[in-house]
Amino acid sequence: MSTNKLGKQTNALHFGYDKDKQQTVSVPIYQTTAYAFDTSLQASNRFSLQELGNIYSRLTNPTCDVLEKRISVLEGGTASVVTASGSAALFYAVTNIAGSGDNVLVANKIYGGSTSLLFHTLKCFGIEAREFDIDDLSTLESKIDSKTKAIFFETLSNPQIAVADIEAIAAIAKKHKIISIADNTVASSYLCNPIAHGVDVVTHSLSKYASGQGSVLAGSITEREGLNELIKDNPRYAHFNEPDESYHGLVYTSLPLPNYTLRIRIALLRDIGASLSPFNAWLVLQGLETLAIRIKKHSKNALKIAKFLETHPKVESVSYPALESNKYYALSQKYFYKGRASGLVSFVYKGSLEEARKVVDSTSIFSIVVNIGDTKSLIVHPASTTHSQLSEAELKKVGILPNLIRLSVGIENIKDLKEDLKEALGE
Repeated sequence: MSTNKLGKQTNALHFGYDKDKQQTVSVPIYQTTAYAFDTSLQASNRFSLQELGNIYSRLTNPTCDVLEKRISVLEGGTASVVTASGSAALFYAVTNIAGSGDNVLVANKIYGGSTSLLFHTLKCFGIEAREFDIDDLSTLESKIDSKTKAIFFETLSNPQIAVADIEAIAAIAKKHKIISIADNTVASSYLCNPIAHGVDVVTHSLSKYASGQGSVLAGSITEREGLNELIKDNPRYAHFNEPDESYHGLVYTSLPLPNYTLRIRIALLRDIGASLSPFNAWLVLQGLETLAIRIKKHSKNALKIAKFLETHPKVESVSYPALESNKYYALSQKYFYKGRASGLVSFVYKGSLEEARKVVDSTSIFSIVVNIGDTKSLIVHPASTTHSQLSEAELKKVGILPNLIRLSVGIENIKDLKEDLKEALGE
């Protein structure tokens, strides 16, 4: 049966693994560094890409291959590469197309670690990050020039819980023949498919909702079908159209393979090596099998918690797109499956920074953890943790207030979660 006739939950369980060959129902962990070649000619052919196959686990691995295929089908893409972390995925996604003297346009509301990577670390590589307002795209085009290589945003931002107008951003990128990159970590591939709305590349921290266990680090990069046409003969991406001296003079656009992820695999993974281990790939595969069930429960619990907080006298404001009062409600209904908005809820406490931290310290079921997407409920004070590397001006600009508290709502009994927050808030 064709995969396009199967539901996401079915593909998450079965796609990409041929059990007729290995005779095992579960995907095995291929814990190996390298692979034996039948002949020296076969080895030579694989290194020259005349024959596709495993060479070394820094580049490819059978367990990772199954995960890559499942991520691709869940995202509606044509090819994926998995990495050692979500940060590695973002680094590769950008440096695959941008170098010294280039710039990327970056949404103002994104994860603090991504802000640090894009605005500070990549600056050391000569790559400039230019900020644009996710809530006002009117000035976005004015920031584009001949050296602009990508437009990056999060479909559902962390921790501001802002929803991007995916189609509007993708349309601007398409107009200027620029690659659009959307991080889909918080929404997950079950609730949102950016590629279906015109995005070129999707990144994930698979450590979060995709795995759901809080026990693995992993990331992924997925490209849409037809991205080769955007890259071919595009002066913005000349290095894809010119011989790569480090790979036998290979011209990526001359190959009938997905060019974008191919270059990440055979150039960046080869040279930098932030590859995903087979064991971690296997852990993510276990998580994907229950993603559809978990994300529904996360979303259901989060909406109930958001409604509870919205009426609480000690809460100034609540950020959760599935609330009808939220300014992103219409966008969440447009882009997210059944309007579900995943498990992140942020709220501003009526009090000082110290008082907000006291609320965080007073919970018992909610654990003080900087991760998100765990089955267990988590709480954190972003200004002093996940975004502490930002200056006071940067915090204000991205909407991280000193009394903002972020919740990653788990799948526990909702009554228990409400009682925990009631006690912490002093009710």
